Amino acid sequence: MLTRKQLDLLKFINERLQKEGVPPSFDEMKEALDLRSKSGIHRLITALEERGFIRRLAHRARAIEIVRLPDALGGGGFTPEVVQGGRVDPHPAAIPVEVDALEIPVMGRIAAGTPIEAIQEVSHTVAVPGSMLSNSGKHFALEVKGDSMIDAGINNGDVVVIREQATADNGDIVVALVEDQEATLKRFRKHGSSIALEAANPTYETRVYRDDQVRVQGKLVGLVRTY
Repeated sequence: MLTRKQLDLLKFINERLQKEGVPPSFDEMKEALDLRSKSGIHRLITALEERGFIRRLAHRARAIEIVRLPDALGGGGFTPEVVQGGRVDPHPAAIPVEVDALEIPVMGRIAAGTPIEAIQEVSHTVAVPGSMLSNSGKHFALEVKGDSMIDAGINNGDVVVIREQATADNGDIVVALVEDQEATLKRFRKHGSSIALEAANPTYETRVYRDDQVRVQGKLVGLVRTY
């Protein structure tokens, strides 16, 4: 089931591909859907991709493939086309479709560097594959700010998926609340009565706190990246 905005965007992309052979730019999508910012388009694109209707091709500008169309847009018998720099590939490879997606709240930004003020309010939601979420516990997402976890494959601007929990094992990547004021994303290490929050970037130093200064709020279970 698609929302009205998701359906409108899919229709607009499909019509542009059929007419011109290349997908519209994010600015054109924003104007067509009368949205105030491109971040809204990013979220709609991610939702369509997670539901298996489109696929973005990495490292190619404006390269979007329509995998399938819903019945509302005449999806019966639709054959996907791969658009690469304005050239249509008539023989696209078979692509697995992930349709089991769930919306979880994005709680704001989390520092992957110097801790920032803890985030408490939901800013929007993001669709993630159901396979990324466990059957038990609540989940939320955070936008990453900073580059201290790049060696763990977590980049500035990524969205991390967190399972709420108050405990962690050594080596887990966690959301840690420091002195009830600042939240950060780091690798967790406990040594006796001390807790070390380790970066995954050699330019950042490990920060060590008393165990009563740090509260684990959740463990990293997945990551969503927008190209």
